[in-house]
Amino acid sequence: MGENHMANEHLSTYLNDHLAGSVAAIELLEHLEASEFDGQLTRFFSDLRGDIAADRAELENLMKSLNIDESRTRKASAWLTGKFTELKLRVDDPAGGALRLFESLEVLSLGIEGKRSLWKALIAVSEQSPSLKVMNYDRLIKRAEEQRERVERHRLITAQQALDVI
Repeated sequence: MGENHMANEHLSTYLNDHLAGSVAAIELLEHLEASEFDGQLTRFFSDLRGDIAADRAELENLMKSLNIDESRTRKASAWLTGKFTELKLRVDDPAGGALRLFESLEVLSLGIEGKRSLWKALIAVSEQSPSLKVMNYDRLIKRAEEQRERVERHRLITAQQALDVI
């Protein structure tokens, strides 16, 4: 097995892992949208889900341009991870209150940071792999930063409610 084949295999694994992460994030956001939060928060989750779906489409297009197949196993694993996360959040806060919301926002914030790291890694690799110079990574990085800022505002407000110490 040549070095290029291994590099392609590693890139395939890396991109599929991030694709799976987006599947899990969308699953969590759909669950949050269906929860009984106020309308403004429900719209926030819906808008964020739309943004993450758009970023997932960008990643899928990149994978197609590189002839990388989507891993059904990783997608199924992401779906299960989403269900496990949902169950964990229910155990932590059965009433579906501030702690569940806070932990959900934290998971989303960390996932968005991971997506930003993906785009930055692809910029670095594209210096040696011209086939990766097919996307505007700077735009995607800025979009991830904006998404994370929006999530962080809600996360920090919710932290005050969930972690209020008497």
